[in-house]
Amino acid sequence: MENVQSIKQRFEIIGNDIKLNRAIEKAIQVAPTDISVLVTGESGVGKESIPKIIHSLSHRKHAKYIAVNCGAIPEGTIDSELFGHEKGAFTGATQTRSGYFEVADKGTIFLDEVGELPLTTQVRLLRVLENGEFLKVGSSQVQKTDVRIVAATNINMFEAIKKEKFREDLYYRLSTVEINLPPLRDRRDDIHLLFRKFASDFGQKYKMPTIRLEDDAVELLLKYRWPGNIRQLRNIAEQVSVLEENRNISAATLSGYLPNASSSNLPAVVAQAKKEGDFSNEREILYKVLFDMKGDLNDLKKLTLELLKDNDSNKVQRENEGLIRKIYGNQKEEDVEHEEKPTAGLLHLPEPVVEASASTTTHQPPEDRYHFAEEIEEEETLSLQEKEIELIKKSLERNKGKRKAAAAELGISERTLYRKIKQYDL
Repeated sequence: MENVQSIKQRFEIIGNDIKLNRAIEKAIQVAPTDISVLVTGESGVGKESIPKIIHSLSHRKHAKYIAVNCGAIPEGTIDSELFGHEKGAFTGATQTRSGYFEVADKGTIFLDEVGELPLTTQVRLLRVLENGEFLKVGSSQVQKTDVRIVAATNINMFEAIKKEKFREDLYYRLSTVEINLPPLRDRRDDIHLLFRKFASDFGQKYKMPTIRLEDDAVELLLKYRWPGNIRQLRNIAEQVSVLEENRNISAATLSGYLPNASSSNLPAVVAQAKKEGDFSNEREILYKVLFDMKGDLNDLKKLTLELLKDNDSNKVQRENEGLIRKIYGNQKEEDVEHEEKPTAGLLHLPEPVVEASASTTTHQPPEDRYHFAEEIEEEETLSLQEKEIELIKKSLERNKGKRKAAAAELGISERTLYRKIKQYDL
C-alpha cells in the first residue's frame, strides 16, 4: 500500500496540513473496497483529487473512470446522461444512448456536486446503490451495473435534508465513508507553499521570471480568508504572474488582486447569521405592533359598545376612565376661533365632517381620526349619528334650549353645537 507522501507526489498535492494528510490516508484505506465514499468540503479545496486516488488504488483501476458534474447538467436531461435512453423516449431521442452507469460498468463514477441532483434522479441513484439496477429513460427493461460511486458536495447535507432537497436515505448510502477536505484558511502553513508552486508553474508556462512575494505580501497572503480556496489562490498567482512587470510583489500590489482584502476575516456564516438575526428582530417588532393595534381596536370597540348601551356618557366615562386614557392618552382637542375645550369628565363624541358654508369658517377634524376598523352590530342599538342626535336633543331639553349650557354638558363648543343643530335640523 502506498503512503501519503508518495500519493502527494503522484497526484501533485501540495501541503503538509494534518487534516489534509488524514483525508488522503482515509482515501488510501478505503480504495481497495467497493463501499461508497462522500467527499465534503468547500468549493475550490480540491475534492476531485480524492476519487482519482481511490480509483487508481482500487481493483477497478483498469476500467473506466468517469467524472460527472451534476450541477452542470440540465434537470431535464440528467436522467438520460446518467442512465441512458431508448430511441423515441422524448423529443430529439433519435437513437438509443447508453448512460454513464452503463459505460462505466466495472469502473468508478465520480458524482461531483451530488447535492444538486433532482429528487427524481436521487430515487434512481438510490436504486443503483442498493442493488445495482437501473432503467433507461423510456425503457421498462431493468439493467444491471457494477459501478463504484464516489460523490462530492460543497453544501451542508443536513441542511439540504432538513429542507427536503436531498433524500436522507440516499445520503447515508453515499456516505458510508465520509472524507472531509479542510478549507485553505485552515491550512495556514500551506498557503505560501502553494502560491510559490503556482508562481513557478506560471513562470514556466508564460516564459517569464517567477514572481516573488515580499515579507509584507506574505503576511497579507496568510491573513486573507480565501473564500475561493485553492482555486482562487491559483487564479491570483496567475494574474499577478501575467500582469506585473516588477517580479517582486509588495503587500500594496497584492492587495489590489484580493477582493475585500481589508474587510473582516470573520467567516461568511457569521455575517449571514447576523443578517438573519436582524431580520428576526424586525419581524418580532412588527408582530408586537400588530398585536398592540389589535388590542387597541378591541378596546375602542368595547368603549363604543358601552356608549351605545348607556345613555349616560358621564357614567360611561367614569366606569371606563382607564380604558379611555389607554386609547386616547392625554391628548386634548383644540378648536379654532374661541371654541371652548371639552368640559372635564365628559366623553367627547366623534364629530362628523361637514362642509363649511361660505360665511362660516370651521375647523374640520381629520377624516380618519375616528375611523373604526369594523362595524359593531348589536340588536336594538342606534348608529353613532342617531345616538349623537338623541344626546343633543336630551341635553337641549334638560337645559331648556340654552345652547351654551347644553354645549358645556356635551363637552363641545357652542359653535360646534350650533353647526350640529343646523346639520341635523333640530
